Amino acid sequence: MNSWIGRYLRDPFGAMQLVLAHLRAWAIVWGPIAGPALVIAVTVLVAVRRRMRERFHQRLVADARVITILAPPVVDPHGATALWSNLLGLIRPGWRRALRGQPHLAFEYRFRADQVDIRVWVPGVIPSGMVERAIEAAWPGAHTSTTPANPPLTHGTETIAAGGELRLARHEGLPLRVDHPVDPIRALLGAPVGMAPGEQACVQILARPVAGRRVTRARVQARRLHPGRSTSRAGRILDLITPGARHRRSGARSSSIVDAQSRLEFGAQDRAIVDKLRGAQWETRVRYAVTTTAPSHDPDTVTAAREVMAGRAHAIASAFAAYSGHNRYRRARLNNPATTLAARRMNRGDLLSVHELAALAHLPTDDATPGLQRAGARAVPPPPGIPTTGDLIKPIGRSDSGHSRPVGLHVADARHHVHILGATGSGKSELMARMILADAEAGRGVVVVDPKGDLVNDVLARLPEHLGSKVTLFDADSRSRPPVINPLQGVDRERTVDNLVSIFSRIYSSSWGPRTEDILRSGLLTLTAMPGTPGLIDLPGLLTVDSTRARAIAQIDDPVLAGFWQWYDSLSESYRAQIIAPLMNKLRGLLLRPFVRAAIAEGQSTVDFDQILDGGICLVRIGKDALGIETARLMGSIVVAQVWQAATRRARLPQHQRRDASVYLDEVHNFMNLPFSLEDMLAEFRGYRVGFVLAHQFLSQLTRELEEAISANARTKIILNSSPEDARKLARHTGPRVTEHDLSHLDVFHIVARLVVNGAETPAFTAVTEKLPPAIPGRARAIRAAARNNNQPPATRTDAPQRTHDPRHAT
Repeated sequence: MNSWIGRYLRDPFGAMQLVLAHLRAWAIVWGPIAGPALVIAVTVLVAVRRRMRERFHQRLVADARVITILAPPVVDPHGATALWSNLLGLIRPGWRRALRGQPHLAFEYRFRADQVDIRVWVPGVIPSGMVERAIEAAWPGAHTSTTPANPPLTHGTETIAAGGELRLARHEGLPLRVDHPVDPIRALLGAPVGMAPGEQACVQILARPVAGRRVTRARVQARRLHPGRSTSRAGRILDLITPGARHRRSGARSSSIVDAQSRLEFGAQDRAIVDKLRGAQWETRVRYAVTTTAPSHDPDTVTAAREVMAGRAHAIASAFAAYSGHNRYRRARLNNPATTLAARRMNRGDLLSVHELAALAHLPTDDATPGLQRAGARAVPPPPGIPTTGDLIKPIGRSDSGHSRPVGLHVADARHHVHILGATGSGKSELMARMILADAEAGRGVVVVDPKGDLVNDVLARLPEHLGSKVTLFDADSRSRPPVINPLQGVDRERTVDNLVSIFSRIYSSSWGPRTEDILRSGLLTLTAMPGTPGLIDLPGLLTVDSTRARAIAQIDDPVLAGFWQWYDSLSESYRAQIIAPLMNKLRGLLLRPFVRAAIAEGQSTVDFDQILDGGICLVRIGKDALGIETARLMGSIVVAQVWQAATRRARLPQHQRRDASVYLDEVHNFMNLPFSLEDMLAEFRGYRVGFVLAHQFLSQLTRELEEAISANARTKIILNSSPEDARKLARHTGPRVTEHDLSHLDVFHIVARLVVNGAETPAFTAVTEKLPPAIPGRARAIRAAARNNNQPPATRTDAPQRTHDPRHAT
């Protein structure tokens, strides 16, 4: 009984005095040393901990990014739960959290005078694309755009700011209300309505996943949330000192105060705690701020502005009353709110379950949220097997869903022809320019007919300089002499004449008759029988000058054609002038334009379309404002007819020697004026390894025959923004993955593609076209100068490319 316990039992007071005496003696001896050492140790520990937190925050801020979310037309109300459940995968192992901390995210609602932005701040330590893919998976159809991180609110020395922080008013084990009949953020989105220009507001929800001791501690503390038990630390100490009073208080309450209704309430509270804490948890901080620029230095004006900001901040904080249930939010002071929100620094926060966080941070489910920009069309990933890049791949764009990657069209599949449809300004020209440049750089033949001019200008400004010797350029705005395409020059004169007569009859169909066609056909056949190189410029003289006509008739061997001229010469001068008037006014409309007269009406052809299809580049820039609509249509159709004749001559070549070539027709409806079925022509072009890229703005531009032929034979469809009427028809090609609504709500440079891969049509998907590289200064001038050197007859040009087989183009 000489132990300390024995002495304590015999004389408790004396034993305590003895202990205090020993402590006093120890303090006198070691206090001067241990006291400062303890203070220094604590100070160093606090400094090191603060430094570690600062370094960790700097790592988070470095290369941080902001994801702006465009909500889909219809928002899945369960999408937020899926998002935050998916992002629980960000949690690090316990040892790594202890050494390097746990990264957090910031979900932000940003308000301006006429706009609401929903953004997610992501620290740089989180892999790129991870959060973006989680967002797109949670809300199918949502679009995300990622930019380097920037402050949510602009602020400076002249900024007036008001704001605060929201913390749980009761123990964090008690849940907020999550079951709402309407969207709970409706009041929050309505609070800043009526903001003046220059005013901004932001609600920031910082969140990081937690596990381990943080959650265990909350569960232990939650067990004490019971009637008669104190929840504070001081209260628990007093309960230990006075246990009898607690039991009496508890017993009295159990026997007389707590009635059946109270027991039900406590039971419901216990169940809510269990439901919340048995699932995964997020540690959160909710902050808000409102800012405006100081209107002036007048104290009264500044005071009034501060009151307005305080009122708006109060309205934002009041909107969170909708979440009051077993728990609720209380307001706390926040110094320098705009600066604090910009730092996005997170200290210890409140625990929320996934469902609670989803109720706070989600996309609005209301269809008509004011100021909220929504995604026009949902993003659909490309199916497996879509080509990416390569010498034998035509670039189309980049996928806009999941992991962004290039998408393209194999050259062999491009022989099935490409149909591009989209409104003006939606990005057709940039898409075609990238495909043209890829074909030219790969050595494939290219023919471009551009009735506006911008497409050819884009190509000229970016074409590699060494390809200048391959370029044949027709430019209606250029003052230099153009190359020559003589449509009457050819081996098969009957076929040549048929093509030209058909072009005239289709373009001038509203004022075209059988007699006019008979005169034009007979005149052209007569010109082709004359020696030399006659052209369209000789036709007026043949019809109006007797001596010219007499010399021409002397060269005719065909009795039927000679009979026509005998009939023609038997007519009176006045009647002859009357019957040729419809044809003459059309010819004069062409021949009075110097560019057209020099390009297609006189002289020997300087363009060999056989060589162009075998690797050359022919750019036809025939602006309708420079030539007129009908003249531009005539010239473009003549170019297509020449390409057709050159392609059919490939029938004499074996398949493996036919090099791939492409014909790009913008406003295709203006240039398909040939005497045979378009369906047959497209099928034969495919056999000759010539693919068409047919572009226009809307379906009603096409005749019914042309629309059906393109729909069936141009099997690769690339659709940009289209009208609701066109979307209804086009949805038959893109459904069910891409709907009618998606087609009519595409953004600029956003496309829906249904490609042919290995001869089979794939499901439709969405992508974004890539921008052209910057124009090279002086490049267009250099290419034009090189093209002028090519304006010589093929037989006399020494640098003309030879028709040799390149094994790179055999596919």
